[in-house]
Amino acid sequence: MKIAIVHDHLAQDGGAERVVIALKEIFPQAPIFTLIYDKNNTSKYFADKKVNTSFLQNSPLGVSKYQWWLPFMPMAIESLDLMDYDLVISSSSSFAKGVITKPGSVHVCYCYTPTRYLWTNTHSYLQELKVNPVVKKFISFALNRLRTWDRLAAERVDYFVATSSNVSQRIKKYYHRDSEVVYPPVDVHKYKISSNPKKYYLAGGRLVPYKRIDLAVKAFSRLGIPLKVFGVGPEMRHLQKMAKSNVEFVGRIGEDEKIRLFEDCIAYLNPQEEDFGITAVEAMACGRPVIAYKAGGALETVIDGFTGEFFEEQIWEDIADKIIRFKQNKYNPEKIREHSLQFGHDKFRESMISLVNELQEFSINL
Repeated sequence: MKIAIVHDHLAQDGGAERVVIALKEIFPQAPIFTLIYDKNNTSKYFADKKVNTSFLQNSPLGVSKYQWWLPFMPMAIESLDLMDYDLVISSSSSFAKGVITKPGSVHVCYCYTPTRYLWTNTHSYLQELKVNPVVKKFISFALNRLRTWDRLAAERVDYFVATSSNVSQRIKKYYHRDSEVVYPPVDVHKYKISSNPKKYYLAGGRLVPYKRIDLAVKAFSRLGIPLKVFGVGPEMRHLQKMAKSNVEFVGRIGEDEKIRLFEDCIAYLNPQEEDFGITAVEAMACGRPVIAYKAGGALETVIDGFTGEFFEEQIWEDIADKIIRFKQNKYNPEKIREHSLQFGHDKFRESMISLVNELQEFSINL
């Protein structure tokens, strides 16, 4: 079969882009299709790969300010020509699932979540936008139109694959479709357990509102216990203003530095509700326990009392209370790391190849 991989947009270097890399390694001959490709802000892995983009790539500010083109993205994703391909694997949390495929082909969507700003986070998304009320009214109208398109686009998918049971439930609710769960690949084998002294707690990722890093910063600022925060994003300046001197922002870091931070932390803080939560698994691959908000993907990756602990309410007081009572010596780093191995690349590769083989058999029988 001729296979193509479609991704929403290659404009950052995050967990979804790692999935695209893993898919490309499984299916090396498959070209990549995407709305836009920003070579400066995404993984260098794609530099020598065949990446096909939509008309937005050459539109004014189409790459640097691609979010401004939101109303045109349905048209742009539909403009991608996939008529030569028998199997299309879309990697999507927004538009990639809306590609048009040829009759007789099979479209598998690896879905990170039904589009957040259209379904689960619509109201908070609009509230957090720093624009005037008139512009917000226009955006609200545009989201209403996009929501209709998104629901219809989901009908074009033959098989949904969800990143977690949590996401699978959302796919059922908003798209009325069943899905198989295949956890995203985590590079667990490049992490190791360190015997260095543990002197700080750790949090981080993209510093955006839904990550709720503000709760960790408030809690630790009041406790006076060392906290390191890695990553950059629009919330960084706001977080720095509320932080006391015991909270250190290390900014954008390389992979080696991130591994060292994970290895040497007392525990990793996961105050947000994630669809899956790759960074929590990375921390566990270093044998470090995770303190997580009891919701979302953490319920599937963290085992309470064995690989970490949960706090019930998404408020800074609950985090502070958990930190005061936390006893790192009760955790076995080797057992925590062993638990993380089930989320590695090998398992993802095995699951995806098995799925594609089943679909290829099905398409031949058709």
